[in-house]
Amino acid sequence: MPQVKIGVLVSGSGSNLQSIIDNIELGKINGKIEVVISNRENAYGLERARQHGIDAVFVHSKEFANIEQFDEAIIRELKRHNVELVILAGYLKILTSKFIEEYNNKIINIHPSLIPSFCGKGYYGIKVHEAAINYGVKISGATVHFVDENADTGPIILQESVNIEYSDSAEILQKKVLKIEHKILPQAVQYYCDGKIEIIDRKVKINMEE
Repeated sequence: MPQVKIGVLVSGSGSNLQSIIDNIELGKINGKIEVVISNRENAYGLERARQHGIDAVFVHSKEFANIEQFDEAIIRELKRHNVELVILAGYLKILTSKFIEEYNNKIINIHPSLIPSFCGKGYYGIKVHEAAINYGVKISGATVHFVDENADTGPIILQESVNIEYSDSAEILQKKVLKIEHKILPQAVQYYCDGKIEIIDRKVKINMEE
């Protein structure tokens, strides 16, 4: 199978981006990252891309009249690189319906909770873990899912849990969950690039048979 052309959107440090780069370089993912795009000029994720010879592009939202025009600029950049799969790796903007329609079932996101818990509007970054700690749940985790028109509601590809101890802070939980993210996001990308993922209604089937 030919390598899948991947575009990654980041807003921050890009540690999940790094986990994908590492797995590609190890030969575990049949894909190639063609471009990394960020809405923040100083996002370290862009520097990670440059260090690995990947095109790094900053798109400034304030240069556009509205979010629709901003997303259209990102879509143009993805198309310029012939991107077939879009990965949101800590990207903190909600995508427009046009963007999602353009890449229907071809956008993967990682979220730091067990969806449908602690997800949706306002749940991002450390806020997710603060909510889990304050609620007193005994387990949390991470979810890889396809992106649809609502926040964190698309079909779930993979999930993995971590235990929460009574003394855990939001910061400790964040570190625990991040280890899971770095495991299951590359795994989901691997399955996608190998053509093993099938969406039936809103359920994802992973076909592991050779």
